[in-house]
Amino acid sequence: MKAASPTAPDDLGRRLLARLRPGPDDRLTAGVTLALVALALGVSALLLTMNGASPSASLSAIWTGSLANTAGWTTTLLNAAPLLLVAVGACICASAGTFSIGQEGQVLVGGLVGAWVGLRLAVPGPALVVVVMAAAAVGGGAWAALSALMYRFRGVNVVVSTLLMTFLAIQLVTFAVSTPWLQESAQGSSGIADAQSNPLPAGALLSGFGQYPSLQLNAGLFLALLAAVGVALVLTRSRWGFRVRMVGLNPLTAKHTGVRVAALGGFTLALSGAFAGLAGGLLLASPVSPNRLQPGLSDNVGWDGLLVALVARNRPLVAIPVAFGFAVLRAGGDFLSATGVPYYLVDIVKALLVLAFVAPPVLVGLFRGRRGAAPPTPSPLSVVPIKTKAAA
Repeated sequence: MKAASPTAPDDLGRRLLARLRPGPDDRLTAGVTLALVALALGVSALLLTMNGASPSASLSAIWTGSLANTAGWTTTLLNAAPLLLVAVGACICASAGTFSIGQEGQVLVGGLVGAWVGLRLAVPGPALVVVVMAAAAVGGGAWAALSALMYRFRGVNVVVSTLLMTFLAIQLVTFAVSTPWLQESAQGSSGIADAQSNPLPAGALLSGFGQYPSLQLNAGLFLALLAAVGVALVLTRSRWGFRVRMVGLNPLTAKHTGVRVAALGGFTLALSGAFAGLAGGLLLASPVSPNRLQPGLSDNVGWDGLLVALVARNRPLVAIPVAFGFAVLRAGGDFLSATGVPYYLVDIVKALLVLAFVAPPVLVGLFRGRRGAAPPTPSPLSVVPIKTKAAA
């Protein structure tokens, strides 16, 4: 009797089940994660108690400000959209083995370029908002590309350059909103320059769905969800995505197969910045925002979006619920701070939860090393710098 083909449906089903079945390392990582999350929540409760706040009352306040009613849901979803966009860009960058921490500055530069285009160009009708969002993406991408060029031609470390470019972006936006670049007049009613731009015209604003007190959604939320699904499909189902993941896991092998490692690494860094810049445009053009460029436009969205990507372990689809969780903390944290609890405690809770989700693979790897086992498969979080021209 002829043997069954290795591609027979029953054999394929067994392979899929074997792949989905968690291994010993997966169970160990899950157990360590649960233990660290419980520890993080316990430490958070202790810190709240030491500051004179009740953990149960604080949890109730976070719930009230984020999920208890339609106003809370609106605020949470508005926070989730830019966080998800930043996280999706960070996933692309890290999948290629390049670690960037300049998303906060890229968000600001995206908002700056989008505001300038929205105030200077006379584009008729709803096409203006498309132009503004595209300009914001180009601005953030160009700002990130500068770090790629600095590494390629001068060997400047990408992590250091993206971080320093963030502080430069902060100063640039602060200067821009205090000059006639983005204002009809640099002088406010008090005779002192107002640190904000003129408001964007109505045609530059994103459309919203629903109206207060009902649930109000923003078109940016659908844009962020579409970006997450699209990037996940491209990274896992396309030839370009395969090359990106190959560069991230083993750049030397990718080079031998004909992949232009330096060019691809630089492009993914710029693409990551484009998503962060798009998030800046979203913050600027949201119908419920002031619709003005201000120095505090980013409001730590870049940093939190990077944390979302780290917790999601650079998987765009996993970043969707993680971004929602961070949005709950942001929306509920604002409500909690109104009750007198310092907002920095919310930041501490977020940091502890990030450590609880990021540390387990490292701890499991150390445990395996002490036991003399083979090292685990490199994760997409492995930092592989962009190759210089000389090295490539």
